[in-house]
Amino acid sequence: MKKRILLLAGGQSGEHEVSLMSARGVLAALPADRFEVTPLVVSRQGRWLPPTETSRALEGGRPDSGRMESVRPDSGRADSGGESMLKQAAGVQGYDLVFPLLHGPNGEDGTVQGLLTLAGIPFVGSGVLGSAASMDKVMTKQVLASTGIPQVDYRLATRRQWREQPEDVRDLAAELGLPLFVKPANLGSSVGISKVRSEMELDAALDLAFSLDRRVILEAMTPGRPRELEVGILGNDAPIASPVGELSFSADFYDYATKYTAGEAAMHIPAELPEGLAEQVRQYALAAFAALDCAGLARIDFFYVEGRNGAAGQLFLNEVNTMPGFTPTSMYPKLWEAAGWSYAALVTRLVELGLEER
Repeated sequence: MKKRILLLAGGQSGEHEVSLMSARGVLAALPADRFEVTPLVVSRQGRWLPPTETSRALEGGRPDSGRMESVRPDSGRADSGGESMLKQAAGVQGYDLVFPLLHGPNGEDGTVQGLLTLAGIPFVGSGVLGSAASMDKVMTKQVLASTGIPQVDYRLATRRQWREQPEDVRDLAAELGLPLFVKPANLGSSVGISKVRSEMELDAALDLAFSLDRRVILEAMTPGRPRELEVGILGNDAPIASPVGELSFSADFYDYATKYTAGEAAMHIPAELPEGLAEQVRQYALAAFAALDCAGLARIDFFYVEGRNGAAGQLFLNEVNTMPGFTPTSMYPKLWEAAGWSYAALVTRLVELGLEER
């Protein structure tokens, strides 16, 4: 009997379009003889779209406006939905698994995972704890500090501090020195990130980050120009690590435009690294995956600063992505392609992992 899968895509984050592109790839890749897949697009406003609007959104059109509706697998039609997301969770009953192919806030941060847990529906990827802890950059750093995984120095500032005690926040930046990065703690796709090179740029960067999040991380710059390394993790309680890849680009840092403009960045898989360094990256990535209680998949990103004059290089873990971009040309599938996994085999394995008893 075919497994019935609900594929959630879209969402309310800045990665809405990336999620739709990923969903198209997954829909085409899942074997039709094993799975019956129903896509469901979540609009930018958080509305769960009925079949006609979902199809239009996946085809690149603009979904119709209207009330929130839920899709029930036993009826094959859109039923009138309520305003409660718990009511939406009831609408997923009858599926064997949900693939929440959503990125960023209200998708990758434990919110949807909690909804599905309450509904008693298995799903692909990390649970509430792993999703939430990995989404918040500060929490990720605090958890990983206990494992000894190297990270760049940082400070946490809150919106209330910035409103009521701005000098204290400026002092935190001074402790790190310039240049530094200012980042919203809970956003993806490099949204709201600023590279601050002078004191004159600091306030504007903080205003931007705090307009998007109540928690902001100030992060020290690595010395020199670091290499950006990425590794994929696949599995639940016995995960494995992919070959290590590298991103190269000419921009000052890997910002939103560089990330999503064709030709602005290039992937190198496997990365050309000193002997033993690739294995160290993989071991750190596996340790981070376990410490954060991740499951299913993750892409874990590192900075590597090459040593000079015979000195050893420095490796820093940058961030953990529990639902990375999943188009056929995204880094995560390409890392596993280098390990011998086709896109279809990788997607099928993720469904199998989501169905495992955990």
